[in-house]
Formats: sequence, structure tokens, C-alpha cells
Amino acid sequence: MKILGVKIDQITYQEALERAKAMIDAGGSHYVVTPNPEIIVRANREPQLRKILNNADLSVPDGMGLVMLGRLTGRPIPERVTGVDLLDGLAALATEGGFDIFLLGAGEGVAERAASKLKLKYPGLRVTGTYSGDPDPKFDKQTRRILESKKIDILAVAYGAPKQEKWIARNLPYLNLKLAIGVGGALDYISGERKRAPTWLQKAGLEWLFRLLKEPRRVSRQLALPYFVYLVLKERSVKR
Repeated sequence: MKILGVKIDQITYQEALERAKAMIDAGGSHYVVTPNPEIIVRANREPQLRKILNNADLSVPDGMGLVMLGRLTGRPIPERVTGVDLLDGLAALATEGGFDIFLLGAGEGVAERAASKLKLKYPGLRVTGTYSGDPDPKFDKQTRRILESKKIDILAVAYGAPKQEKWIARNLPYLNLKLAIGVGGALDYISGERKRAPTWLQKAGLEWLFRLLKEPRRVSRQLALPYFVYLVLKERSVKR
């Protein structure tokens, strides 16, 4: 389905992992995006970003706003699939399948701590490297040199949206890897740098509220949700 011109796969968490495994097995290079209402609003005014999102091999719904909108409009999205959950699942998948994973982005030392936590949780997981890097295009060649020196099947890029998606679109054609995914703040949560909402709040669709209480400066970002709903309703009324 498409929401404001952005492709969203109506898919469950488990189905997303199965698709990821199929892409890895198929060979070639693929990438996964995790749009939420905020990034869709931004893509609505940035054609280049919208094109990057729509060219992804898999686009999972990372936002309860998308799930709720699907219910209201009769185009059901089975469940929210977050970047942090998907990275955790990919780590399990990599352990089972013997795939090599590289963690790129986040603050200094965060990726290393996240790698340690993942290897502790999934004994046998092969993390071939970590690098904080920089999403600025002027550092692309430097980052690629580091990545090219490693064996990588899965590359998790944690620069935050939309920088990570733009980085993947620019650099994936030059890299010999099977799957790249933008994971936002996943490394912060996995490493323990940030605390994630309790499971019951996640299931209730209130993780955004927990994050807002923890980080009040996010209030301006949360304003994207009502604007997102307005744009969707406006689009539907025009089509009618």
C-alpha cells in the first residue's frame, strides 16, 4: 500500500524477517527502510527521499500511527515493526544462518557496546566490526574503505532518518554486502545508552509517550503526527 505516496509493506515482524532471509539467500544487494509518520511527512515534501523509500526492497511500518491509520481507512497493517526489534531479529537470524553483521553509526562507543550485548544474547553471532562514522557525504569514501575491508552480509546503519536512508542509497552500489537496513536509534537502546519503554506500553502503542516524557525536546517531532493525519485525510477527500 502507499501512504502519501510512500510505499509501506503490510507485513508482520516475522514476515519481515522471512523476507530479509530470502533477500540474503537470493544474492545481490538489498535494503530495508522503516518509515514512521514523521519520515513520511518529510518525504511528502522531499521527492528524493520519497524515491529512496519507494526503491527499498522492504518498507516496514515503524509507527503506531501507521497501524492506527490502516485500521481507520480499512487498509490494515498487521502490526508495528520497529527498527530495534528488527535488528534484534536479524541478529538471531545471522547467528542461525552464519551471516556476518556490521554496526555503523550512533555515538562514540555505542555500536561497540551494542555489539557486546547482542553477542551475549546470541552466542556465536559474528559482528565483523563497528564504526560510528559520519553521515556527511564528504566522509563516504573513508567509511566505505573501512567496510570494504570486512566481510559483511548485513549492515545496520544507525544515523537516524533520513540521513541513514540517504547514506544507504548513495553507498550501497559500491559495497559488497547482501542487506542494508536503517535502524535509527536501535543501537542506543540495545547498548543501554537509552532506556526503552516497558513492554506493556509498547503493546499499548504508547512508546512515543514514554520517549516524549524522557526527552521533552522531542515534542516538535511529535507534532508531525497530527499533521500526518491531516495530510492523509486531505488526500482521501481529494480522491473522493
